[in-house]
Amino acid sequence: MKPLIAPSILSADMGRLADEISAVEAAGADLIHIDVMDGHFVTNLAMGPKTVRAVKKYSNLPLDVHLMISNPLDYIDSFAESGADMISFHSEATCTPLRVVDRIRELGIKPGIVLNPATPVSHLYEVLEELDYVLILCVEPGFGNQSFRRPVLKKINQLLTLRREKSLTYRIEVDGGVNKGTIRDAAEAGADIFVVGSAVFDRSNYTEEIKQMRTLIDMEKVE
Repeated sequence: MKPLIAPSILSADMGRLADEISAVEAAGADLIHIDVMDGHFVTNLAMGPKTVRAVKKYSNLPLDVHLMISNPLDYIDSFAESGADMISFHSEATCTPLRVVDRIRELGIKPGIVLNPATPVSHLYEVLEELDYVLILCVEPGFGNQSFRRPVLKKINQLLTLRREKSLTYRIEVDGGVNKGTIRDAAEAGADIFVVGSAVFDRSNYTEEIKQMRTLIDMEKVE
């Protein structure tokens, strides 16, 4: 699968959001990642349907919306109407993950499920065949600028093995502490979508940063 780079606007300059989105799009990003936090499932508050709608206005890229919220089924329609192309939610946030996945797909959007660093892959065994992607968090949810937790590499590899054994097509996305020092290890473990925040937005040349990351995850070299 072609590796995809997804800059997370949680690390962008929110006062210049339209310019930041245009800049990473011009720099070669494949997706725009939007983190939604409700102050309940995680302690921080961030983003919402209005943010997704605003980003959609300024970007031609697919919008990858990560819901860090309780009761995700109650909010799927709002994010779909706002322009989300991909929606992921936490397995820990609902007792009915298949209902959430089904509703996302009914709305013509790609469904994904998120696993916290301590949540085992076994939580997804019954739903893997229904997913377009799995998002593995490499840090605790709710805060940026955390260090990459290397034990998650084993979990990424488990998902890769399951995908091959079951002939499935879901993508494996990683988020948290992904930078030039960790992105190749994540790719070698099996990840193919890479959410990057401060590793891009805290740098002066977005194009060069994304170019260097692409070099590191060149799958021919990785394999």
